[in-house]
Amino acid sequence: MTSQVLDGVAVAKEILKGVSRRASVLRDAGRAPRLATVLVGDDDASKTYVRMKVNRCSEVGIESVRIDLDAEISTPVLVAQIEALSADPAIDGILLQHPVPGHIDERAAFEAIDPAKDVDGVTRTSFAAMALGNPGFQSCTPGGILRLLDAYEIPLEGRHAVVVGRSHILGLPMGMLLLGRDATVTYCHSRTRGLAEILGRADVVVAAVGTPELVRARWLKPGAVVVDAGYSAGDRGDVEQPAAREVAGWLSPVPGGVGPMTIAMLLEQTVTAAERRAGG
Repeated sequence: MTSQVLDGVAVAKEILKGVSRRASVLRDAGRAPRLATVLVGDDDASKTYVRMKVNRCSEVGIESVRIDLDAEISTPVLVAQIEALSADPAIDGILLQHPVPGHIDERAAFEAIDPAKDVDGVTRTSFAAMALGNPGFQSCTPGGILRLLDAYEIPLEGRHAVVVGRSHILGLPMGMLLLGRDATVTYCHSRTRGLAEILGRADVVVAAVGTPELVRARWLKPGAVVVDAGYSAGDRGDVEQPAAREVAGWLSPVPGGVGPMTIAMLLEQTVTAAERRAGG
């Protein structure tokens, strides 16, 4: 058996067509949507991610404001910068590229984002909305994964979904969104005992722990839906990709699976934020 591909590139392309149309309507009405990206330090991977997002903004008609800050900046100064963006009526969405340098209180920086501009879905307000099923912005990677599964009409109701990872912006909200779709959710992580046994019972696996090839193909239930949300040097994900193709029913590739969906969700939510502001 060879798994079917959860093609994030193709699905994201369709989402971005809609984003472009909606951005065009806003431009014609007087102002294009505007996303502020805040990058602290000069981490090469983070710089690459921000550049990709800025390029995608340009492609779909979203204006971008890039703010590069010194790696030695203090938490209060960063918070003040983000608060200024939150108060700026010319800005519709704010993205703080993460992770930030270790000396910074990342949570304090996230909470400085106005929830109405939290298009990356990183504030407590956004997490509560995801957990409670209320309107609000979703964390972009979990939200993108859900959209990817929906695009391929993957059923979730009543299925056992295992999320490997517990970060505040990926693993935890992923489980909440799956629970909201009536899946039965188990959280695991790098210190879970008996991970192989748990994964062997999973209908849906979301690997989001950030450890290359932690999830071994032999642990997977034959025919399972496997979403690989990890990325490490050498195009390695959190799943043992080549071998998993012979076990999984559906598998997202690395690259070309979750990454494009994350960016598509960010830009779609930026347009949504701009529409809400334009509507008063």
